[in-house]
Amino acid sequence: MIRIALADDHEKVRKIWNLILSAHPAFEVVVTCCNGQEAIEAASMYAPDLFIMDINMQPVNGIEATGIITKLHPDIKVIGLSIHPEAVYMTRMLAAGAHGYVTKNSAYEEVIEAIMQVIAGQHYICREVQQIMPGSLMTQR
Repeated sequence: MIRIALADDHEKVRKIWNLILSAHPAFEVVVTCCNGQEAIEAASMYAPDLFIMDINMQPVNGIEATGIITKLHPDIKVIGLSIHPEAVYMTRMLAAGAHGYVTKNSAYEEVIEAIMQVIAGQHYICREVQQIMPGSLMTQR
C-alpha cells in the first residue's frame, strides 16, 4: 500500500483527489493539508511515502514545503501538482527536491502513472509540460 499525503489550499481539490486516490487499491490517503506548513508537520506525524503538493499556498508555499520535507525526510517523495504548465515552476519544484511534476490538467491516469514511476525511484514530468518545453525532455531522469 502506497501511503499518500495531499497538500492543496483548495478544499474541493483536496476532496476530489482524496476520493479518486482512495478508490485505487494500491493507495491509502493518510492525510490532507491545506498549506505548506501543515504539510511539513504532517510529514513528521504521518510519514507518507509520497506527497502530492500544490505550489501556490500560503503562508508556506509548496516549493518551500517540498524543500523542507525532502531535507528532513529524504525517503518521502514529492510530486508537484500545479495549474502552471510553465517550465519555471517545474524547475523550481525539482530543485526543491520534488521527484515529479503534473499539472491540474493532467488526466487521472497520468497522475497514477506519475505516482507509480516516482515510487519506483524515477522522475516524472507530465506530457503538458513536456510539450511546451524547448527541445526534448524525458519523463525519467
